[in-house]
Amino acid sequence: MSTSNITVFMPSVLTLIGIPGLETVQCWIGIPFCVMYLIAIIGNSMLLIIIRSEHSLHEPMYIFVGMLGVTDIVLVTTIMPKMLGIFWFRVPDIYFDSCLLQMWLIHTFQGIESGILLAMALDRYVAICYPLRHAAIVTHRLVTQIGAVITLRAAVLGAPCLILIKFRFQFYHTTIISHSYCEHMAIVKLAASDVRVNKIYGLFVAFTIAVFDLTFITLSYAQIFSTVFRLPQKEARLKAFNTCIAHMCVFLQFYLLAFFSFFTHRFGAHVPPYIHILFSSLYLLVPPFLNPLVYGAKTKQIRNHLLKMLYS
Repeated sequence: MSTSNITVFMPSVLTLIGIPGLETVQCWIGIPFCVMYLIAIIGNSMLLIIIRSEHSLHEPMYIFVGMLGVTDIVLVTTIMPKMLGIFWFRVPDIYFDSCLLQMWLIHTFQGIESGILLAMALDRYVAICYPLRHAAIVTHRLVTQIGAVITLRAAVLGAPCLILIKFRFQFYHTTIISHSYCEHMAIVKLAASDVRVNKIYGLFVAFTIAVFDLTFITLSYAQIFSTVFRLPQKEARLKAFNTCIAHMCVFLQFYLLAFFSFFTHRFGAHVPPYIHILFSSLYLLVPPFLNPLVYGAKTKQIRNHLLKMLYS
């Protein structure tokens, strides 16, 4: 496929160039990326093993942590093998349909992760504000239903992005994607057609998920803090607050990276392209890398079982 002015009809193969402007040092950038990927896979796998093997951790809070671990493993595995192939082995080509599938998986599992963070915030809200009714309200059946709804929401909202590209666009200016993975807008910009519908729908999905989830997460933690600060005993306040620290750390790092990546991509006209690509890649890689470290360090039950497993 060419990079000339002639449009390309229904390309079968696209080319990912990695990080534009940093092609000569991509092999070195791949080293910390690979380390973070391995830590994400190993850390989240150990979290899943601990939660599955320890019956005392079969509670809604830890089940949500397990869901988050599965989501993180799928998300980083969707992007990192291909990205490392570009950085280390100079294998930039990807089939068009595989690129669309990668794009859909990335956005679907980002939506799932956001939904799980909302579910965890609501679980903590019920546990702290209505502790005597928590077991009756947040049952295992409800957790399963929440997981199904979160997955269905993300998959359904992400599917039109794939369909709009596949069936609306036939001619493309080029087959070269200036990115390290198949990102929605990076693919849309290749099209030699009117892309306003795709842009509008992409913004609609991003704002629908982000605004809905952030609103209820913020309201949940506002109620939690209000309840915690009204507790008469200092020890009770600290104990209740400690149960939320890990969730708050994960929530903050996920959304801060998301908003920084989003606004630099949409409004950072004077920011060099490699900054956009680096932050977009880190946004997908850092949360799966940090989540098991945060839960391992901040959650006493997981930390104790992890130490017991390592010693044995």
